[in-house]
Amino acid sequence: MILKRISILNYKNLEEVELGFSAKLNCFFGLNGMGKTNLLDAVYFLSFCKSSGNPIDSQNIRHEQDFFVIQGFYEAEDGTPEEIYCGMKRRSKKQFKRNKKEYSRFSDHIGFLPLVMVSPADSELIAGGSDERRRFMDVVISQYDKEYLEALIRYNKALAQRNTLLKSEFPVEEELFLVWEEMMSQAGEIVFRKREAFIREFIPIFQSFYSFISQDKEAVGLSYESHARDASLLEVLKQSRERDKIMGFSLRGIHKDELNMLLGEFPIKKEGSQGQNKTYLVALKLAQFDFLKRTGRTVPLLLLDDIFDKLDASRVEQIVKLVGGDNFGQIFITDTNRGHLDRILHKVGSDYKIFRVEEGTIQEMEADDEAQ
Repeated sequence: MILKRISILNYKNLEEVELGFSAKLNCFFGLNGMGKTNLLDAVYFLSFCKSSGNPIDSQNIRHEQDFFVIQGFYEAEDGTPEEIYCGMKRRSKKQFKRNKKEYSRFSDHIGFLPLVMVSPADSELIAGGSDERRRFMDVVISQYDKEYLEALIRYNKALAQRNTLLKSEFPVEEELFLVWEEMMSQAGEIVFRKREAFIREFIPIFQSFYSFISQDKEAVGLSYESHARDASLLEVLKQSRERDKIMGFSLRGIHKDELNMLLGEFPIKKEGSQGQNKTYLVALKLAQFDFLKRTGRTVPLLLLDDIFDKLDASRVEQIVKLVGGDNFGQIFITDTNRGHLDRILHKVGSDYKIFRVEEGTIQEMEADDEAQ
């Protein structure tokens, strides 16, 4: 799927943007805070029905305005045009449409426009809590497996209901707990099996990307932990119920799964340098792209937001080789350093566009401007 054109009104600091894109490489340069990341976030919104950075939709409306609109005009590999529309008014629900027909559930759209974004916010995958790492698994698997997304939604609904019972000041009948625990168990077992299968297949892909970027300087790994591995999830929930009542929430279940990120045999959180952490995250996301490309029906979009910061020249060069190759589809890349972008453009050849971003306005550069 190729994003041919985008139209944006009042999204974050972007007042009015109309851009046409290259089918291969689109580069955006400018100082920090000018709107480069906001443009990528608008593209992300069209794939995931939400912002990558701020889940409160109304806070993405430009200051002093009452609404935002994002429209993307795509072309499938067979040439079929696809139009995706998202609109949001203050104090109203957002609308999401495909070819002018509104979705009844946003989850029906997930996976239609597969996308991978690499950004500075990814540092939370290493530094943050286990919920960040679970979200990483959820974002990948949900884009190619509808059954997984449905099971995850069912599990989270049942978890919320069980937590409400656990907080109750009045006695609750065991049968009521069992209703929600059985739903959590049934849905959770599906989530667990699919996470486990994903990680098993994903690890060698990830390791090969890390090895290429680091030129075999370090070894990395991933390991997946889950309460569902030890026993039946229903038994785990029953056994934990009395403790959970004291705490007022569910201490065990697949909502506590962990994805351990390893440098050698130790947590990269404790052992990794800034460059190693950045290499780890870039390799993780490029492996995510490769995995989705193998499992899906269409090549994902790849968004690279300021990815060269904190990397030495040799690792930058290896990433440039990867991105400049033929393995990727349409790429959107931002950087404050024009030189990084020029090196990538040199590798890629002719099919690209370059844009200057300044205080919320985005302007395509002409060939004469680029040469200066």
